[in-house]
Amino acid sequence: MSKSKTAPPFKPIDAVDWTGVRLRRVEYEPAGRIFTQGEPATSVMYVEKGAVRLSVLSHAGKEAVVALLEVSHFFGEGCLAGQLQRMATATSMAPSTILAIEKSEMVRQLHAAPAFADRFLTHMLTRNIRIEEDLVDQLFNSTEKRLARTLLLLARYGQPEGSRRALPKLSQQVLAEMVGTTRSRVNVFMNKFRKLGFIDYNGDLKINNSLLSVVLRD
Repeated sequence: MSKSKTAPPFKPIDAVDWTGVRLRRVEYEPAGRIFTQGEPATSVMYVEKGAVRLSVLSHAGKEAVVALLEVSHFFGEGCLAGQLQRMATATSMAPSTILAIEKSEMVRQLHAAPAFADRFLTHMLTRNIRIEEDLVDQLFNSTEKRLARTLLLLARYGQPEGSRRALPKLSQQVLAEMVGTTRSRVNVFMNKFRKLGFIDYNGDLKINNSLLSVVLRD
């Protein structure tokens, strides 16, 4: 269940400047439904605090996780390209603050505010690069390498705060859906990574930079 808030916003270091933007700020508890696949797509969302899971459901009823989004990520931007319905379901994974900007307001800001437009364009280019890399990963890499890469990306490898960063709570089933394998296979490799010292798991999952050796291995 969600409720609108008027509390001062959480502002990460790389936050977008929302000055002058008409928006709604909504807080969600863990497992809160932000929007559902098939609903009208009328707004763009932004993760101000917390984490969001995007998943899709096939006609056969099979669910797949397509992204895990954290602070400073946009989502739901398909409405700007003519999507009439949400293509995925967005669910909060932790206590989250989400900004919702109506399509008309988003279009207005993209035309009127160059700095805002540049920030959004950077997001879109980064997202496209990530999608291409994910496709190559699925086509050419083993399950073990795909899992290692996914964990490193979730831990923001290469960013200043990435070293030994605790990940949002997520199940092995969610990891399996992201990697494209079974939960049992994920369990095997997670145990292997822990024995080798690549990850730590004691309530919180922490990824060590040494896990990169799995991705680079021939």
